[in-house]
Amino acid sequence: MPAADPMQLVAAALFALALIHTFAAKQFERLSHRFPRHAGVFHLLGEVEVVFGFWAIVLVAVMALVVGGAQALEYAESRHYTEPLFVFVVMVVAGSRPVLQGVRSAIDVLARRAPLPTPLARAWLGLAAVPLLGSLITEPAAMTIAALMLAPQIFRSEVREGAKYLALGVLFVNVSIGGTLTSYAAPPVLMVAATWNWDTAFMAQTFGWKAALAVVLNASVATWVLRKHLAGTPLELAAEAGPRVPASVVAVHLAFLAAVVLLAHHPVAFTGVFLMFLGFTTAYERYQSRLILREALLVAFFLAGLVVLGGLQQWWLQPIVSALQPGALFFGAAALTAVTDNAALTYLGSLIGGISEEAKYSLVAGAVAGGGLTVIANAPNPAGVALLKAGFADQTVGAGGLLLGALFPTAVALAAFWFL
Repeated sequence: MPAADPMQLVAAALFALALIHTFAAKQFERLSHRFPRHAGVFHLLGEVEVVFGFWAIVLVAVMALVVGGAQALEYAESRHYTEPLFVFVVMVVAGSRPVLQGVRSAIDVLARRAPLPTPLARAWLGLAAVPLLGSLITEPAAMTIAALMLAPQIFRSEVREGAKYLALGVLFVNVSIGGTLTSYAAPPVLMVAATWNWDTAFMAQTFGWKAALAVVLNASVATWVLRKHLAGTPLELAAEAGPRVPASVVAVHLAFLAAVVLLAHHPVAFTGVFLMFLGFTTAYERYQSRLILREALLVAFFLAGLVVLGGLQQWWLQPIVSALQPGALFFGAAALTAVTDNAALTYLGSLIGGISEEAKYSLVAGAVAGGGLTVIANAPNPAGVALLKAGFADQTVGAGGLLLGALFPTAVALAAFWFL
């Protein structure tokens, strides 16, 4: 491992503090209740979505003191923020009422025809079909739709915490691996697809069918565990108040979503589409519910902070990745995703020259399988937390609870990629 300069050591220390802060976020929320005089500050520090953005600001401030303000700004401006901006835009569009109504209608048709009680079938489809749909509409969009659909059914006060954390872990893992049927939908796959010439046919043949089997098994187990909570849930529980959205408005919203997805790598273009979308929602306001702008902005802030902090971790991460043999790399990549974004991990792997095909597979398979272990493991996870945290105790998602809830679905994903 090469020697690190002082700024890299500072960045690594701040990254470690951010990780500790992530696991302690629930404790800050509890402190806000114990010390109401300073509840605002503790509540802010207890927001998981704020953590990495906060420590990224600290990093830039420290960098300005150590190496100068000009270099600090140059570093911050040199980072690529396309992914945070895309996640913000796709969350707002995918979370709009017309898009949700369109997806819900399709899910309801399938649920009524399934050989299960309709509420159970609907929950199963939300945990299985929607994550697999992420291979077409991208993982952040799938996470947004699934979270908003499942929140009234599963993530509510009447459901015990352990069952909710299992459902959350299954959702996160299924979204992470469910985007591997194509070469553009999962961020960790996207990072290597062009460099390693992995097209959609390759992904479907090598990863996709294995991921689909794991998604189905995970969703089935979670639905069985939740069956008592779901059995008496009315289907109308998730319905939106207000007039039904006309099919034409749904179609226009789906067209906006498709345009954003197709232009995912062109921020100027998809931002323009987003501005047109905002104008359309204003024109047909009676068919809209509140756009999730605040939640999407917090998620974008989280991811942008991860981009800034993660940009100075290459000096210790890449040597670890390059030194591991394929077997160790597979399980090591899954473990490393708990402390770093899996897309950053596969990107570092793409920089290693002469890496074998077996090692390529091991790196990506391990990275996507471990994508549900923590909030930072996969780019769509902060979106899920932002949309579902209100259903948990103290309205926060505990890092320990998520880790425990994700262990089983992660093991299923690892087994599918390793043995099949």
